[in-house]
Amino acid sequence: MSNNAMVSRIENDRVLVLERVFDAPRDLVFKMFKEAEHLKRWWGPRGFEVTVCNVDFRPGGVWHYCMKCVDQNLGQFYGMESWGKAVYKEIVESETIIYTDYFSDAEGNSNDSMPSTEVTMEFIDLDGKTKLVSRGEYVSAEAVKTVMDMGMLQGITETWDRLEETLNEFK
Repeated sequence: MSNNAMVSRIENDRVLVLERVFDAPRDLVFKMFKEAEHLKRWWGPRGFEVTVCNVDFRPGGVWHYCMKCVDQNLGQFYGMESWGKAVYKEIVESETIIYTDYFSDAEGNSNDSMPSTEVTMEFIDLDGKTKLVSRGEYVSAEAVKTVMDMGMLQGITETWDRLEETLNEFK
């Protein structure tokens, strides 16, 4: 693993910005976000695996997935399923993905009791490496607090660690 730790900050009380540099070309990092076969290998925190992953990678398309806890060491989370849905708004190949991220159920219905997120992901070429910048805009500071209290920052850190491990397999 590289020494490129994730950097996070909150802007304007409701925008969570995450940044990390991956030692892989931009096209490859981007590809990891657009194809189900790749997402299934790394999406989710440690101890979870993606059991359902349907991707329609185009503006207006939907990514619907289920992460299931398969690690008995995670105690109360073992066996838990977490469903999510992303609706793509804009895609610029190898550069940008903009989508709305929702908690959902198995049928793809959004869970309106949980905050949705407007996400803009930028893939920046750094001479063979890639800086990934994710900006998640929430409706309020309370919504940011809700997801932070759920452990989202630790979860996304572990997810991006798994992404890096997957990218390393392509070297």
